[in-house]
Amino acid sequence: MTMALSISIFALLLITFTVAVASTADVDSSLLLSSNQREFDYFQLALQWPGTYCRTTHKCCQKNGCCRNSGAPQHFTIHGLWPDYNDGTWPSCCTKSNFDEKEISTLRKDLDEYWPSLSCGSPSSCHGHKGSFWGHEWEKHGTCSSPVVKDEYNYFRTGLTVYFKYNITEALSDAGYVPSNSEKYPLGGIISAIENAFHISPTVVCSGDAVKELNLCFYKDFKPRDCATRSRMDNSKTSCPKFVSLPTYDSSRLGIVGALESFVI
Repeated sequence: MTMALSISIFALLLITFTVAVASTADVDSSLLLSSNQREFDYFQLALQWPGTYCRTTHKCCQKNGCCRNSGAPQHFTIHGLWPDYNDGTWPSCCTKSNFDEKEISTLRKDLDEYWPSLSCGSPSSCHGHKGSFWGHEWEKHGTCSSPVVKDEYNYFRTGLTVYFKYNITEALSDAGYVPSNSEKYPLGGIISAIENAFHISPTVVCSGDAVKELNLCFYKDFKPRDCATRSRMDNSKTSCPKFVSLPTYDSSRLGIVGALESFVI
């Protein structure tokens, strides 16, 4: 073998090795966010009561669900479908899958009504930029839903499906617990109404004496289960008083123009 041929073969091997190392580095980089996070244990469906959340609204804008029809929705809306661990912690930002609103265009009507943003703010994404409420939920929580939910469309579709199956607003209304700025209801009665309707025990979070958030937990096959003892939300017994309210909210005080602008989707 000549010296020139030996050098050529060595150069070829060196180039091949360099390309392989570079490719491996690219793959490792794309998996960096998920390398230290294990698969989740269960799902938590976090619902929010708009009449309480919207009390902190300072202005109306097109994306703020607090301002549609001159007031907040009078039904629970979805905050998120969150993969959680049994120890009370949770994974987040598991892949670099960026949110693409076109992927959920066929779900838009239901998302606007039942999974709306209740703010004019732009939450941070996993990748350092500001984005939409839905983008935040997908990138931070939805990307950790694998292998149960494998893509953006099915993440939001699954959240809506579970929400409609466990219609908390309807169950409470049937039991006499309806939106009101004057009535106070026994917390135990609200919990019992949900347990009787769905055989699932919710956790409830309050702001003062007003229900702010209600959480339902499920195994990966979406059969009901208890939430972890240490959850991301305060325990009902310490967060809420014995009697609570389901307040309504009127956005007209923020200005007619703002409310009308926010109604256009």
